[in-house]
Amino acid sequence: MAESVDIRELNERIERQSALVTNLVTGMGQVIVGQKHLIESLLIGLLSDGHILLEGVPGLAKTMAIKTLAQLVDSKFSRIQFTPDLLPADVIGTMIYSQKDERFLVEQGPVFANFVLADEINRAPAKVQSALLEAMQERQVTIGKQTHQLPRPFLVLATQNPIEQEGTYPLPEAQVDRFMLKVVIDYPKLEEEKQIIRQNISGQAQTVRPIMSCDEIVKAREVVRQVYLDEKIEQYIADIVFCTRYPDKYGLKEIQDYIEFGASPRASINLALAARAYAFIKRRGYVIPEDVRAVAHDVLRHRIGLSYEAEANNVTSEEIVSRVINKVEVP
Repeated sequence: MAESVDIRELNERIERQSALVTNLVTGMGQVIVGQKHLIESLLIGLLSDGHILLEGVPGLAKTMAIKTLAQLVDSKFSRIQFTPDLLPADVIGTMIYSQKDERFLVEQGPVFANFVLADEINRAPAKVQSALLEAMQERQVTIGKQTHQLPRPFLVLATQNPIEQEGTYPLPEAQVDRFMLKVVIDYPKLEEEKQIIRQNISGQAQTVRPIMSCDEIVKAREVVRQVYLDEKIEQYIADIVFCTRYPDKYGLKEIQDYIEFGASPRASINLALAARAYAFIKRRGYVIPEDVRAVAHDVLRHRIGLSYEAEANNVTSEEIVSRVINKVEVP
């Protein structure tokens, strides 16, 4: 009985915080037409303190969506355009000698911001990509002998174009794993496309003003952490992740040869965090299996290593995740 009272109280707290979600969705909707899944994914990343990798062909408002979200929060935003000649110092900063002070001073790079847009992240070589690893995982940057803490909230939102091969460097598994979600964006629907045309040829640019502070985001995250996650849901999450590693134990022997390596423990953690944030967005104080299923593709698609056999048979990680979700028993 005490537990049900707690859930009721939590539901009330979430209802009070729900204005934040409504305001962000409304604000994004003023600029972005359609793309409901993209907006939801950005909110999940923001509320779960997780980084997001957006993949889609050019012109699908990936960069615009990220900039709009940053503008809605009263925060510091920086954009890094990744190119093959970029250096690690261009991202994290460097030591500069000051003749006036007769010593080296730290010149902070664009990574020192609340929202960092890493545009076309797969265009920079591994040395630059690895410069982001410490920032993404530890929320800190080491320049020279000094370690500097990054501001809170800190969110890396990266974009990549899947169709271009020239001048691109595939992201290493270690870096891809640090992204909480990999969101694949599709073309807009026909009606949405017409609305996009009307909106853009009218010449009236939508102005976006900050509607909340960073402190409000941090407070909302604390409420998200309190969303109730039952032991059965924990077991369900663990089963999904283990099924990607040992599919034969779950009656999926036919996909075993397609998987080089399964999802890492980060997948389990992020699946739980993303499901909690999704429940919060849906104004619920507890996680249900549908929440886990809703975020599973975005959390797992970039964490499953495909074998040569899978590539030869045109089997994608998307299909493997779908097979796993359909096979694992729902509590």
